[in-house]
Parts: sequence; structure tokens; C-alpha cells
Amino acid sequence: MRKSTVALARDLAIFTLGGAFVTAVTWLLQERRRDRHVPILSGWPRVVVVGAGFGGLQVARGLAGVEADVLVLDRHNYHCFQPLLYQVATAGLEPEDIAQPVRQILRGIPNVRFRMASVKGLDLEKRELETDDGPIGYDFLVLASGSTTHFFGIQSVAEKAIGLKYLNQAVEIRNHLLECFEKASSEKDRDVRSAQLTFVVAGGGPTGVEFAGALAELIRLVLVHDYTGLDLKDARVVLVEASPTILSMLAPSLQKAAIRSLRQKGVDVRTDAAVKNFDGETVQLADGTTIPAHTLVWAAGVRATSVDATPGLPTARGGRIKVEPTLQVPNHPEVYAIGDLAHVEQGGVPLPMVAQVAIQQGQLAARNIRRQIAGLPLDQFVFRDKGTMATIGRNAAVCQIGRLKLTGFPAWVMWLVVHLYELISLRNRLLVMINWTWDYLFYDRAVRLITRD
Repeated sequence: MRKSTVALARDLAIFTLGGAFVTAVTWLLQERRRDRHVPILSGWPRVVVVGAGFGGLQVARGLAGVEADVLVLDRHNYHCFQPLLYQVATAGLEPEDIAQPVRQILRGIPNVRFRMASVKGLDLEKRELETDDGPIGYDFLVLASGSTTHFFGIQSVAEKAIGLKYLNQAVEIRNHLLECFEKASSEKDRDVRSAQLTFVVAGGGPTGVEFAGALAELIRLVLVHDYTGLDLKDARVVLVEASPTILSMLAPSLQKAAIRSLRQKGVDVRTDAAVKNFDGETVQLADGTTIPAHTLVWAAGVRATSVDATPGLPTARGGRIKVEPTLQVPNHPEVYAIGDLAHVEQGGVPLPMVAQVAIQQGQLAARNIRRQIAGLPLDQFVFRDKGTMATIGRNAAVCQIGRLKLTGFPAWVMWLVVHLYELISLRNRLLVMINWTWDYLFYDRAVRLITRD
């Protein structure tokens, strides 16, 4: 049902005032953090940070003003806000809405530089990185290169499925989804058309849940008006999860609430359903069930990016590097590993591969490098859980902060505010706020474009 004029005006005012407040506060905080110091001197120690993700940027910012030459390396020239990748994939945001050039982010920190390069190897004895841009020496090294999609050895899935980990993958998914609807609009065979309009999402973590909910709403609220001659009763979104429940990091009551919300939005949620094979036309589950579908979006797992080191680095499950409580690599106090790349246990359990862990570890790594340079004892890492949340779509989310558990509209508003605040720049916040407002008020996605030949 469409909103009345009064309701539209009210919602627009709420979005505008809330977004303006968040963007103004974060802009002021960022301006206070800007540091302007003397140029780099040749005698300063060199700190090399591999990766411009959440953790790597925290290290660079934390070393602002330190008498050190800080070099950030990344194979991309931008920082991507990965929690909103699914909105690019479901035509809600443009790629540039959630990405920012690294050089622009670091522009106000004179002792920090950026170089676009891929790391090929690491010689711990020589203290030297091998990159596609030549060798780079270091006095201190921070490994923050994050994680990559994990297909658990299922070769057919690795070849045919689409991951949702990188910016180009999100654009590929958007193109693919819209192409499926274009093909279905002229397809005469109902079985083929049904398979074209069946979208299987593997993985019941926040990424899979948020993508499945957003895709269901894209079909039900937006594409239904674009493809008026197409019977969208054939369109299905199927979320499959290998474990007994989704969002395993949340309380059972929130897991059940998330499943209810997804099903209310038309998502077919299947637990204890592991993917065994995908040939591009049929998804086969471990129990023998088959789902005719031309689309499998893989959000079922990640593993640490590999670091080819001589001699080798101590690794744990998933390829993560074992580190000391100070986040230093054993026997190499000049080398730190943080974020998804680092294996750190707290309470006997490895910390999750999420942004807030990487951010806090990046802050500690920067602080410990400062203390090392000053000859002071180092601090140990203690993770402070600020809560977990996931949105299921319009007016629906789940949120857990300590003992506080929220569902529905209050959780959704909190999710909006937190994600708007965490975006990297004022420009990104404004663009995202405008797109969210437009989508909420007019039931419309702004980026329904097929951009590949």
C-alpha cells in the first residue's frame, strides 16, 4: 500500500534530519583527527601496512603524526565498505556510493603514503616484501590483507557460483539478476523461465540473510512494476544454510525472528542444507535435493588470504596467522597480523572475521608500534563486542548488544544509523542517505542498470 502525503512528509523529515545529524557529527570527529606535520625524514623507520581495509586504515590513521614513514599497500586503489556490498548487488546503491579512493582518505596525513601493488611474497629474514611493483623493505610490517571467498573445495561451485566479497562481484550479481529477468520475459518454456527466476543464496550469516531479504524486496516491490507482462509468482529466493540455524552468532530468539521475517518477505529458508554441486542450471544439496536455478550467490564462508612467506608463518584453521596477544607474529616482533588474517582467541574461541574486530586490532597495532618506537612495553588485545546486527529488509532487522535484543523497526533504525555512521566519508553518507530515502519513500531502486556488454 502506498503512503499518504502526510506519512511521506513525516518519513522524509525523519530520514533527512537523522542523516544530517549523523553526517555532521562524523564530519566534525574526522576533522578533529586530521593531522598536519612536517614532511617525512629519511631517518624515520618505515612501517608498511598491507591492505587498505578496515584494519589497515585504522593502523595508518593511528600512526598519524608519528616520526615514521608509513606506506599502505593494496591491490585496489579504493577502500570498500563491504557491509553494504549486497545493496550494490540488489540495485540499491552505486559502487562509488560505498567506495572511496585510498589516497583521498589518507590525504590529510603527511607521513602516510599509498601505493597500488599486489604482494607476491614475504622474506621475514630480509624484512622485505616482494610485490608486482618491485621489492619493498620495512622496519615494521602490518599484515591486514583480509579474507577471500571460501568454496570448501567444491570445484563446480567455485566455477559457476558468484561470490559476494568484492565490489566487482556485487556489480556482476546485479547485472546477472537483471539479465535473468530480461531473458525470462521472452522465455516460452515455463520450466526454463522458473529456473531463470529462482535465486539460491548459500550462507545464513549476515551477508546471506541481508542479500536474500533485499533481493526478495527488489522482486516484490520494484521489478514487479518493471516486468508487468511477467508472472513473478515463478520468482523465488531460496536461502540455504548448512548448519541448523541462520545468524548463529545471535541469540536463538533473534534467529527465529530473522527466519520469520525472511519467510514473511517470501524467502524460502532451508537449514541443514549444504550445497554439494552447481552446474549453472541446477543446485544440488547434500541430502540429494535439487533446485532448478540459474543463479547461486555464494555467501557461505571466507578464509584468510594466503601470505607466501620465507620462512613460513605459523597458521591456524582457515589459513589465519597465529599471533601473540600483542598481535605480533611469534619470533618476529616487527611483524603484526590483524583482522581476518589473524587468529586470536578470546575465552578459548577464535574471534569472528568481522569489521569491528579488524578495527579494534588496527587501533591496537598502531598503538603498539608507537610504543615500540618509543621503547615502551606493549599492550595486549582485548576485544570489546559492540554488538551484532543484520537487516532483513524494510522495517525489519535483528540486533543484539550485550543483553539488549531488538527486532523489527527499532533494530532497523539502529542498523541504518550505525551503517551510515561507519561509512568512510561525508560524500558516501550523503549519497547513501539519498538513495535509502528514495527507496523507502517511493519503493524504487535507483540503479537497475545492466552495465556489461
